Amino acid sequence: FFTTQKAQETVHTSVQQTTSAVELSGPVSIEASSDGTKVANVTFYLQLAAGGNGVDMSKVTYTLATSQNITSYDHNGVHYLWVKQNTPIDAGQNETAGLLNSREMVLVRIVPPTDFTIGVNTKFIVEVKPPIGAALPVSRTVPAGMTANKWYEVY
Repeated sequence: FFTTQKAQETVHTSVQQTTSAVELSGPVSIEASSDGTKVANVTFYLQLAAGGNGVDMSKVTYTLATSQNITSYDHNGVHYLWVKQNTPIDAGQNETAGLLNSREMVLVRIVPPTDFTIGVNTKFIVEVKPPIGAALPVSRTVPAGMTANKWYEVY
């Protein structure tokens, strides 16, 4: 009996760790810089994956990478905007932290550092790493031309 119970625990833990706790909800958007030559910021919506437990957004880390550069962020390096919240609103949901629960959605905004250039026609990857579960890779390509301070959905 004990062996069967341990085997079940192992299977449940493995499934929990190999599936991502969060998923994209909607498009990935970028804003062109003031001169239109590079990306000023990257934004996307996150929600819980189906059947997932709440995720502490203060423990989620992000990696932004191109073929030339790579940089990492913790919750203090990104900005959260809670666009869909349960009622009553959970205490602690703010610009850098909060618990993402089922039926909630948060807009994540990443601003690349000044020495990190994501130019036109460049492929970039944002990797979202929740504290439990697999990382969520998001790969997109910047358009071949951009107009200053305009927003673009990227694919």
